[in-house]
Amino acid sequence: MPSDTPSPQPSPVERREFYRITVLLPICLQLKSDQTEATLIERSVNISGGGIGVTLNQTFEVNNILSCTLLLPGQVLFKSYVEVLRIDPITYPLNTYRLHGRFVRMANQDRELLIRHVIQFQREHLTKHYSA
Repeated sequence: MPSDTPSPQPSPVERREFYRITVLLPICLQLKSDQTEATLIERSVNISGGGIGVTLNQTFEVNNILSCTLLLPGQVLFKSYVEVLRIDPITYPLNTYRLHGRFVRMANQDRELLIRHVIQFQREHLTKHYSA
């Protein structure tokens, strides 16, 4: 039975070992200290078992720890923390940024749940685009 303890942080090389896919998902990113109720907005999210990339209309500081809430298929509410690795400004539209972050303090069972959903997204993509 998987433990509820957080898994050790994957190294940058290990993070790239996780399969990544870009999908539309309802997501909310806010500072860990922000206690307001999460408002989920559907966005294109590049996601893996190691982290996320997402375009936002707000900026965060590098090393900020964010609360991340995702609504996965089957109405599965997934919550984790994300450490901001990089914020890249996008020239158009104005006030748009690309956030690159890694999941931190994630329990093994939560990472496994996320990886199962990423594999399911891949299956659906392959079936839709490459099946006869």
